[in-house]
Amino acid sequence: MAEHGTTPAAPAGGASPDGAPEGGGPIRLPETEHRLLERLVTAGAGTEAALAAALGEDQSKVHAAALALADRGLATLEERAWRELSLAAPDASLPDREVIRALDRMGGRGAIPDIPAHGDLDRRAVGQALRWLKARGWILQEGRELALTEAGRAALDEEAPDERLIALLRDTGPLREDAVEGLDVDAALALLAGRRVVRVRERTERRVLPTEAGRAAWPDGVVLRRQVNLLTSAMLQDGGWREVDFRPYDVRAGAARVVPGKTHPFRRILAETRRAFLELGFTEVASPMVESSFWDFDALFQPQDHPAREMQDTFYVARPAEARLPDPAYVDAVRRTHEDGGDSGSVGWRYDWSEALARRPVLRTHATAATIRALAADPRAPRKVFTVAPVFRRETVDYKHLPVFHQVDGIVVDEKASFAMLLGVLSAFYRKMGFERFEFRPAFFPYTEPSVEVFVWFDEKRDWVELGGAGIFRPEVTEPAGCAVPVLAWGLGLERLAMLRHGLTDIRQLYISDLDWLWRAPLCP
Repeated sequence: MAEHGTTPAAPAGGASPDGAPEGGGPIRLPETEHRLLERLVTAGAGTEAALAAALGEDQSKVHAAALALADRGLATLEERAWRELSLAAPDASLPDREVIRALDRMGGRGAIPDIPAHGDLDRRAVGQALRWLKARGWILQEGRELALTEAGRAALDEEAPDERLIALLRDTGPLREDAVEGLDVDAALALLAGRRVVRVRERTERRVLPTEAGRAAWPDGVVLRRQVNLLTSAMLQDGGWREVDFRPYDVRAGAARVVPGKTHPFRRILAETRRAFLELGFTEVASPMVESSFWDFDALFQPQDHPAREMQDTFYVARPAEARLPDPAYVDAVRRTHEDGGDSGSVGWRYDWSEALARRPVLRTHATAATIRALAADPRAPRKVFTVAPVFRRETVDYKHLPVFHQVDGIVVDEKASFAMLLGVLSAFYRKMGFERFEFRPAFFPYTEPSVEVFVWFDEKRDWVELGGAGIFRPEVTEPAGCAVPVLAWGLGLERLAMLRHGLTDIRQLYISDLDWLWRAPLCP
């Protein structure tokens, strides 16, 4: 541990260098300073935290007393910096070695999509490991195939410092760097650079030591002098005011942390989102979390054989076994649109549409299910509606993905609606949320044309982060609902937006019970 500095033993005004008042006589100390000096002389030096525990005092009071003793030349303060190591997430791990073990089981070579089947891995973990495996020289990539190198074979049974550090922190929890034995911490952190697996926090520890003047003054050279905050009538009547000192105000003294009650930072983001769209003249709507596949997929012209409907992407519900469908005329219009385009002017998807698949209950995969319900209930223009809702997808949990997250979806139904109006609405929303640097990029979605993805600049990563998609509903979506005017639509993620607002690098920090972060999160970011 490196010493950062020592508070000099400087006498206070009116005191001699040995700590005694001018003119001689004992040093008068208030209670906390008196007890602290006694502890330092009789039991020895200690950290402020340990001394506070021994004296049964708040650490801020002990710190103030230590500063006062240092001013009198009776004690000194040393500051020592140290690093605290902890995992960025409870399940943080490195998939690197499991990937090379899977390749070894495959004979040393294999296609990237086949690797998860030969190890305890998923596709996303394999993709995240590739960059680091190539940097270490453990693999060679040839197109979609990976080959194990000699260095990779040599690493099969080794355990690198970074893996040992992660295993240690998983067993112990947060740990001081100087408490790690038999491991090169700097080497481990160098291997982990840029991987957001281990969090390093700089901490400062203050240690209080008695000076020679302090040892010499105890106990005959110091006197306990009671300090009071208020002058009472009783003191005036009996002359007690002569026997006490009135406690001065020390603006340098530490104070107890005041933690006011406040709304969770992410709940504030949800509330700000609602307020932003209400201020823009929108009406809020809602829909059930357990939705029919009809509203979640079919009404949005998503084909029934689309990969997003597969079990690996979507949470289907076992009970009830079937969901109710809306008005038969609307269902038939959606069916005809899927099969041959219906009245939309397109050729549709050209397959036999299944009502049984449309009845399958599902945890809604996007909040657009609420806005298409609102459009079908009232397709008349002009109209502006939005919803803020949790949605569910089979995502692999990592620093920017969760299986449950929130979206704000909205539509504008207007005869004069245009693509420029859509970008204007989204720009107004993001400016209300405190962002000035955002951009729109062309994209594809099954139910909008033209379509864009929204990106916001993430200054800490020096990169753009995708926050959602938007576009103009295709006629295949609006015609079955009885709407003959343009409809602007969007679905925007809110957890990533919250990450940017609060400077977080891991989406999971929004949900874990990190009291220190919750206390520090500003009420008005």
